[in-house]
Amino acid sequence: MQLQQLRYFLAVAETRHFTRAAEAEHVAQPSLSQQIRSLERELGAELFHRTRGNIALTDAGDALLPLARRILADTESARLAVQETVQLRRGRVRLGAPPSLCTSLVPDVLRVFRDRYPGVALGVREGGSRDLVRWLAAGELDLALIITPTSGEAAPALAVTELLHEALVLVSADRPGGERPGGERRRRRTVRVAELDGRPLVMFREGYDVREAALAACRAAGFEPEFAVEGGEMDAVLGFVRAGLGPAIVPGMVAARSGLTVTPFAGPGLGRTIAVAHGHEVPLTRAAEALRATLLAHLRDAARSGELPPGTRLLLP
Repeated sequence: MQLQQLRYFLAVAETRHFTRAAEAEHVAQPSLSQQIRSLERELGAELFHRTRGNIALTDAGDALLPLARRILADTESARLAVQETVQLRRGRVRLGAPPSLCTSLVPDVLRVFRDRYPGVALGVREGGSRDLVRWLAAGELDLALIITPTSGEAAPALAVTELLHEALVLVSADRPGGERPGGERRRRRTVRVAELDGRPLVMFREGYDVREAALAACRAAGFEPEFAVEGGEMDAVLGFVRAGLGPAIVPGMVAARSGLTVTPFAGPGLGRTIAVAHGHEVPLTRAAEALRATLLAHLRDAARSGELPPGTRLLLP
């Protein structure tokens, strides 16, 4: 049984005339009649009483009519649903990202994407890079922003595009160097990691890529850092710094929006590389492709207009 045969059957049932049905379907009348005969042989029953000048449905035709209408209606619905998805009027994207990017880069990109494709549903899942890589490999995410290099067995199965090199900076609630007479601030331009020895830090919980980078930098400078507060999420860490509990090492894009005093590290400084990744063997959906393109275009536009935070460098060609 073919959909074309059902369309021809429905046309004859509605017009009660083979010639007019063929004209409505833009097909030669003998071809339409032949398809109806083939359908009847397939079903093992005649669908029409054929008398000169009168076409009427048989009992079998009456039974088939509502089913044929429903099948053709469902087929049209399926066609429209696929077209809407292909044309990005519908769809879904599951994006993963570290918490630090969910408070900086991700909101701007999703706003642009949402304005352009309002019918596409967006889902965001926060996690460390190791978790994000695992979720990508398991098919639980379409795209993820990760910090490279990644670790774990799933990483080689990913297609990874490096996007940005982002500086890590020190944020604090105090004003470095105090105040000059007359209220003029005397800002220190940089700080060395070694100067944090003996200075209690506000530190992220385990699982944050920034925590691992900060601990590694302190140990490379020859000391084990002290913690004023340990175990916070991104918003909590910034809140603890604002409360004067101590400074924290955070990504530059987060620091730029924090309202806190920002002090870069002296060269070679601290930094991380941000990349976008997806499953290497699974083709991206049209919606995921569109989100990835939106992300890359947003970063290129920000670089051209000088809107990337200081110390953040575009790695895209």
